Order: sequence, then structure tokens, then C-alpha cells
Amino acid sequence: MTHSNPTEQATPEGQAAGVHFIHTRLKKEIEAGQVDRVITRFPPEPNGFLHIGHAKAIVLNFSMADTFGGYTNLRFDDTNPAKEEQRYIEAIKEDVRWLGYTWQNECYASDYFDTLYEYALHLIDAGLAYVDGQDAEVIKAQRGTLTEPGIPSPDRDRAVDENRALFERMRAGEFEDGAYVLRAKIDMAAPNINLRDPVLYRIRRQHHYRTGDQWCIYPTYDFTHGQSDAIEHITHSLCSLEFEDHRPLYDWFINHLPVPARPQQIEFARLNIDFTVLSKRRLTRLVDEGHVDGWDDPRMPTIAGLRRRGFTPQSIQNFCHEIGVTKAESVIPFGVLERNLRDDLNVRAERRMAVLKPLKVVLTNFDAEQPEYATLPNHPQDPSLGERQVPITKTLYIEQDDFMEDAPKKFFRLKPGGEVRLRGAFIVRCDEVIHNSEGQVVELRCSFDPESRSGLPGAERKVKGTIHWVSAEHAVPANVHLYDRLFNVPHPAKDKAVDFVTHINPDSVEHCGGAMVEPSLADWPAQTPVQFERLGYFIPDINSLPGKPVFNRAVTLRDTWAKLEKALRAQGT
Repeated sequence: MTHSNPTEQATPEGQAAGVHFIHTRLKKEIEAGQVDRVITRFPPEPNGFLHIGHAKAIVLNFSMADTFGGYTNLRFDDTNPAKEEQRYIEAIKEDVRWLGYTWQNECYASDYFDTLYEYALHLIDAGLAYVDGQDAEVIKAQRGTLTEPGIPSPDRDRAVDENRALFERMRAGEFEDGAYVLRAKIDMAAPNINLRDPVLYRIRRQHHYRTGDQWCIYPTYDFTHGQSDAIEHITHSLCSLEFEDHRPLYDWFINHLPVPARPQQIEFARLNIDFTVLSKRRLTRLVDEGHVDGWDDPRMPTIAGLRRRGFTPQSIQNFCHEIGVTKAESVIPFGVLERNLRDDLNVRAERRMAVLKPLKVVLTNFDAEQPEYATLPNHPQDPSLGERQVPITKTLYIEQDDFMEDAPKKFFRLKPGGEVRLRGAFIVRCDEVIHNSEGQVVELRCSFDPESRSGLPGAERKVKGTIHWVSAEHAVPANVHLYDRLFNVPHPAKDKAVDFVTHINPDSVEHCGGAMVEPSLADWPAQTPVQFERLGYFIPDINSLPGKPVFNRAVTLRDTWAKLEKALRAQGT
């Protein structure tokens, strides 16, 4: 038996990237000799797990560098020690590797703290930065609005020598947190508010997970980001549109500092998907308040959650290439992501039978003491994956939903007096229905047609329904988790007056603790997808053990949300 490994089959490096405006621009720059190769970086902040929006940025950065003969750095922008942890570093590296990418250099903004400090002194000595003794709320209030200029700080014209001395004393730890900040001296009347004397350094006595207690002042993200790109000789800083208004500030720093390179910033629209949230702040709240079972909960849009749910690297890469890269904000239907997974798993996932909600079936005329065996292909379109022998015994399990006592006319599964074919076996007829004391159906007594066995002339006899099954004697008990959309509305955070957690889908997970699966699923390899015939695509959970399997549903066989989403969009929801 052959099992496919989704990680081994992910080969993004060297694959053709989609053609979009960034690709076109880089191609022209290469052809014009403006750059000889493209060097990019993926710069996550280590304050949480990566999500599907980060996957879009990862695929874009690595594919552009690979397409145009360069490489990509993985850089952790770790300037806020209050929220950063080593476990986030390890999770991010695991996610990038799992997606199939290899970075050239592993970098940290904290590696550049000494250099950034020298850059700050350079601005002070040039009269382009000053120490401000006002508190954060006053500074914020003085920034002005889009129609009104900001108010200059009374410390704005402090002498250069005094600014340098105060900043060095800040560095030496002589002042309390919040006593002073270092600000750039740009233009308090600038139309772009980001240029109104932004803060460069704050006093923050916070232990840093890498530098320990070496520093008590920390640079802001805006002051760190562009200079880190320059230090690493990044040629193109690919950023989401939220940084477009920050580009003039980054350019100002580059123009006034002795940096070794001049990166070009190009912005693109970030990823938005319906029926989910991609704000790290909201995702953190879901975890901290216990609405989900951690960052890798299979309902979460984190890469760790998607991996645990059963998404493959190739399906996420294909999704990112399909949606493209534009400057126009849009919302991608979650079904597009699921369709890419179905398309990928349909090719790679072997087939097996599993019964999630068992109903006992006794074949009254099955007298063989030894089981018969049904021969079934492991994949209907790939003979190279071979076949398997599935035992048939007197007592079987079928899905409860595959039987209906008072069935409508077009119900083509099992019903009293009705016939169905057991997948790969023979035709059975329901002769008697057994109820418990509460009137619930607990057993079906059926007879099978011996002439309808596969390979016999009677096998040609047609019935309208075919259902899956497992042998009660040989089946393996399993826990199966059926995951669905985490939210029950397309845009859970759209209405600011309503707490987004109120839109959590109460049916986002269903636990089937009494499932029964084929014997071959007892020790199914980790991270290996499988199709449960008629039910969907599944993958072993991280808590699965040999002989005690636990499976997560990655996606259904069909898009069961399509009609609902269409109706909701028509209503403008």
C-alpha cells in the first residue's frame, strides 16, 4: 500500500509564479538592468501564529525571488518584547518550512539594535531627531487630523547636544518608562500624518526573549522596518496596502541615514476571506478567551490550524496563485480555498470506508463462518495505488443516515423492503427493523442476494442506491471530528457595534466518538490525507494513536455552503 505525503509533494521553489503587476514590474526592472536579481524578505512579528493571509505574502515573496534569480530572508521584526515569545518563532519557522519554502538567512530585527541606535544618534546629530518629554496621550493629541496640522512639541527645538545627552541617558536607564521618547523632526504640518514627527524610541523596561535585559529602550516598528531591509540589502520590500502611507516615512529614513542599500517598497492588497477573521488581535482573543482550542484549532485560519485540519501545502500555494496579486481590496469566498483543497486531495488521497454514526445490520442468510472479502481500488483513477481486501461478515455497520423507516419516494438508500448495493459487495434487502424500548431503530435484519456478488452474472442487476459499510467484527473504533466554518455570517467583524464572537458558529465542530473505520485506518500515517467514501476528505489528528485513530475532516466532497453564501450575498449580508 502506498501513501502520499503532502509535504514531500510540495515543490514551490522553481515553479512558475502567477503573472501580476508586481511580476510585470520586476521583469521590466531586470530587463532594464536596474537590478540583477530580486531579494525579498518575509518579516513576521513573533507575537502570534501565522494565518492564511501570511501564506499569501510568503508565496509572493518566495516565488518572486525564485522567479528572478534571488532569494528570500526570513526576518523576525521583534521590537515589542511585551508580546513576543520563542514559541512563536518556532511555529513560524515550522509553517514556512511546511509550505515548502527555504529561506536564505534567518534574521532578527534585534540583531540590528546596536546599528539602529547609531542611526538614531546620526539623526540627532543632524538635527533631525529630538527627545520629547511629553507623555504618549499628549503626543497623540498633538498629531492633528487629516484637515488640521499637528502642534509642535515644546521640546522640538531642544539643542542637539542636549538631545544627544538625554538619549544616551535614556539608553543608560536613568529615566522611568514613558518619561521620554525620541521623535524624528520632519514636518508637523505634513498632509501625511505619518510624517508628523513620529516616535522612534520608547523607554520600556521589558525583558527581551533574545537580548535579555541589555536594552531598556526599544525602536518602533516604523523606525526598524525599512532600515532592517536596507541592512539586509533587500531589493524589494513587498508589503500590504496598509503600509502604503508609511512609504514616504521609510523613504525619509533611507534618505537621511547612512544605510548600505535602498529597498523599493511595493504594496499589494491583503487577503480577506469570508466567514473568518484575519486580524491577529481578534485571533489572539479567540485563543485567550477559549473560544477555540488554541492557535492550531482546525477551525482557525492559522497555517497551523489549516495543517491540522488537513490542508496541504500545494492546495494553499495553488489558492494563493489563483487569487492573484492586485491593489484592489476584495473578499475571497472561503469556498475557493476549499475547492483548491478538494482538487488537490482528489488526486492524492486514497479511498477508504468509514461509518461515522453506525447502524447495525445483520445479514440473516450470511452463513459463512469465515469472512468474505470485497476487492476495492485504493484510488479509482490511479491503479498504481493498488487494491485492498475489505472483510465482509454477517454483522455490518452502515450510516444511520443511509436508512429511513418512513422514506419519501425519491429516497434511494435503504428502507423497509428496499434494496441497495453495498459498495464493492452485493445487494441487500431490508426485511425487518428492530427498535429499542424508546422506539429508536437499533438494528436492521437484511438478506443479501448471493448472485449479485461482484464478478457473478447477477452483479449486473441494477439498484438505484450504493452505500458504504464496515464489518462489525473487523472495524476499528475511531473518534472523528467534523469541522466547519468558525463563523455563521460572511463578515463577522463588519458591524463594529456587535461583538464578532457573537457570530461564532455553534455547529463549527461535531464530534463523532462512536465512528467505526476500515481496519487499514487503524494506524494511518500522520499528515496523510484519505477520502472517507461519500463523506469527505480526512487526516489523522495530532492526537491520533496506533489502534486508537482520531481523524479530522478537512473538507466535504461538495461545497455545502455555496447556496447559503449566494443567498447571503444577495441579501447584502
